[in-house]
Amino acid sequence: MAKLDTDWSTAAIVAKREKYYAASQRAFVPYKSPLIFAKGDRQYLWDETGKKYLDLLGMNVCVSVGHNHPTVTAAVREQMEQLQHCTTMFYHPVPAHFAEELAARMPKGHDWVVHFTNSGTEAVDLALVMAQQFTGNIDMLALRNAYHGATIGAQSLTGISGFRHNIPLLTGIHHVANPDPYRGIFGDDTEAYLAEIDRTIQYATSGKLAGFVVEPIQGYGGVVETPAGYLAAAAAKVRGRGGLMIIDEVQSGFGRTGDNFWGFEAHGMVPEIVVMAKGIGNGFPLAAVVAQRHVADALAGKFSFHTYGASPTSCAAGRAVLQVIDEEGLQANSKKVGALLRKVLDRLHQKHEIIGEVRSHGLMLAIELVTDRKSKSPAAAATADIFEKTREHGLVMSKSGADKNILRMVPPMCIQENDVAQVEDALERVFSDY
Repeated sequence: MAKLDTDWSTAAIVAKREKYYAASQRAFVPYKSPLIFAKGDRQYLWDETGKKYLDLLGMNVCVSVGHNHPTVTAAVREQMEQLQHCTTMFYHPVPAHFAEELAARMPKGHDWVVHFTNSGTEAVDLALVMAQQFTGNIDMLALRNAYHGATIGAQSLTGISGFRHNIPLLTGIHHVANPDPYRGIFGDDTEAYLAEIDRTIQYATSGKLAGFVVEPIQGYGGVVETPAGYLAAAAAKVRGRGGLMIIDEVQSGFGRTGDNFWGFEAHGMVPEIVVMAKGIGNGFPLAAVVAQRHVADALAGKFSFHTYGASPTSCAAGRAVLQVIDEEGLQANSKKVGALLRKVLDRLHQKHEIIGEVRSHGLMLAIELVTDRKSKSPAAAATADIFEKTREHGLVMSKSGADKNILRMVPPMCIQENDVAQVEDALERVFSDY
């Protein structure tokens, strides 16, 4: 069979996207000019011209153990040579093994079960339905600065207007104040944010809840971590109104924080439902809702099906990801290299007034840029300019936050100590003009 031709010229790629991509898919591009990647290896990427980049974005947090990792590649190749797809109405050992392995990563003393989906957005939607079905309640809480996905359900839970379309969204979703010590309406007063939960329940709901959907560390919101004591106290309030805690680990899970395998483990509480995606498959379309059995059983009486959920090929990738994290000590590496990167950011913060705050936990890091440290006015224009310059210096990262004034770094967890010097040198050069 003849090999399919691929035109790698920039002009051809841009032209085909403009002609054949829907506007909704063309809209989300980070840079002023196209960045075309041709290959990757671990934490590195190369564009079509051969220029090398350090990937500080992990292809949107999806590449967890590294681009083109041989263990993942071998697992996927072996499975594809046997059977590329097997729908969940039939039995296959690979998804069953992976479900067992995921359940084993959850807190002990609870009976965990797994429902595989194709994406984090789908998983969030399923978690929403599961919580409402189990509790018999409708009202759901979420944080104002949250991002949970683009479908009707996930978009309704999302609290940033830039991610919400001007269409009817779900009723019964109530956004509470974001417990952000730097920019939140109550500063670092955790008790005030918790009191806001009580007020919202009293004045915006029926008094009964289906649940509270929370990222322990907000990703697109700008690496904002819920403060100590917040999640445990919020859980008590939510459960007191009949609801469940749904933790969105799409970006913070799989050892990325360094301290724990899951972000919620740093907060002294165990949720009823956990949503996971992105790094779970190292780039393969895969996500999961992992829930306590008695909660998940609420959906037993209704058909709930995801065509490619539990794909043996994707689940083979997922099993390999868990194996690599363990064998290469990537959780510990996240803690070690994350700490070194944080020292770099702290030095930049001390030196450059445009940096209002730096935040991090393991390999989730953020630089928030402001026009004035006292007013904390977002420096959106400067952020856009600095972001373009990081590309020139061989770094790939992202702009995040409601005001697009946050530089976010979430690299593959295989990033090494000797990569830190490149990050520091590049960022120092970029910030030298500000």
